Amino acid sequence: MTGRRLGGLAAILVALALPSGAQAMTVFGASSLRDALPGLDKSPNYSFGASNTLRLQIEHGAGADLFVSADAEQPRTLFAEGRCDQPVTVATNVLALLVPKDNPAGITSVYSLRRGGLRLAVGAAGVPVGDYTRALLRRLRMTSALTANTVSMEPNVASVATKVAFASADAGFTYITDARAAGDRVRAIALPRWAQPPVRYQACVVRRAGADGTAATAYLRRLTSGAGRSVLKRFGFGLPPRS
Repeated sequence: MTGRRLGGLAAILVALALPSGAQAMTVFGASSLRDALPGLDKSPNYSFGASNTLRLQIEHGAGADLFVSADAEQPRTLFAEGRCDQPVTVATNVLALLVPKDNPAGITSVYSLRRGGLRLAVGAAGVPVGDYTRALLRRLRMTSALTANTVSMEPNVASVATKVAFASADAGFTYITDARAAGDRVRAIALPRWAQPPVRYQACVVRRAGADGTAATAYLRRLTSGAGRSVLKRFGFGLPPRS
């Protein structure tokens, strides 16, 4: 083989050995953040779903670099297991009762659910929005709404909002941010402030072999910066006090 050919082959082998380009970091985020996080940065790979499901995926070795949960329980569990760094509160939210735009069932307040016979969409137990909903109903002394109505247990808050938007449910409990995301397809009915459970979003940098901790830490720093807080506020989220 000539020297020129050997040189060409060596160049090819070197090129194959070099990385073809940095992989984008991966963010696992609660379904309710499906618009807000890409609004901050479109470059990461995003995987949105119920926070409890995402936590289970991380425990089973899924390739997340950053986890942003709709509650504190999921990241704190990972932290206790040594699977992520200390969680940080990044946003807040409140619950709302969604009805379809035309509101065929004539629901005027959460107390309308007492009459029964309605189709109600609720997050499943263990899903943050589902647990928040149950906490709210307990405070209202209205847990009977889950037995007096035909209830579909949804895997995440996006599924609840979709059911209501397409009138497959007469009402559903979501975050107020999901009401905004659904636009004019739904109407949001305010819930009593005194009955609202505290909704806290927490984020943590995932610890695993091969994780891009540097990029995840930079993303989290940006999310909690003035720019990140402005994006969250624009999408309807509340903001925690600055640390």
